[in-house]
Amino acid sequence: MNAQCCRPVAMDLGVYQLRHFSISFLSSLLGTDSSSLRLDSSSSGASVVAIDNKIEQAMDLVKSHLMYAVREEVEVLKEQIKELIEKNSQLEQENTLLKTLASPEQLAQFQAQLQTGSPPSSSQSQGTAQQPAQPASQGSGPSA
Repeated sequence: MNAQCCRPVAMDLGVYQLRHFSISFLSSLLGTDSSSLRLDSSSSGASVVAIDNKIEQAMDLVKSHLMYAVREEVEVLKEQIKELIEKNSQLEQENTLLKTLASPEQLAQFQAQLQTGSPPSSSQSQGTAQQPAQPASQGSGPSA
């Protein structure tokens, strides 16, 4: 019975502490003086409207911070996309160059490997590394 008597007092204290924490938090978040946010039981309707306005201001502040963070992330992603496009262009140019330097036999062998899904063996890759040097030694150098 004694514990039940203390419960309303403890609950009132908890509500008071929660209100005080909420007021302190909102005032620090909004940069306002906490005395302007004090709850007055005689004007509870006005204080509810004031609290609603402060909550709306806090939500707007959170929204603006989130939008700023999203904009920063978008800028980082745009930069990564730009770098990937440049790398892709470079690799396409390299691929075109390698195709022009490869002999028809090498291209046929490569196409066959792509169709079967087998990786090139080390002896084949050594042969392909030596074959492009042969046309250059025969005097059919690049036209550019």
